[in-house]
Amino acid sequence: MAAPAPRRARVERVVTHQEPTRLQRSLVRERAKRRARIEHERERRRARRRFAVLVLALLFFAAVLSLTIWDEIETLFGL
Repeated sequence: MAAPAPRRARVERVVTHQEPTRLQRSLVRERAKRRARIEHERERRRARRRFAVLVLALLFFAAVLSLTIWDEIETLFGL
């Protein structure tokens, strides 16, 4: 039967002169990820609205076309 992997001892990180720049890069990266996530959500909302408007326009066009065709059929056959 498999045995669990041995646990490693925690190593205390030594703060060096590179840590502040690493922290800054990390903050910048996280802010960029947050902005990208927010912008992606905005684009999804815009796409949903565009899709809804397009579907409504197509339904309206189909209704007008079907009523026009129906009127022509009534005129042709005298219904």
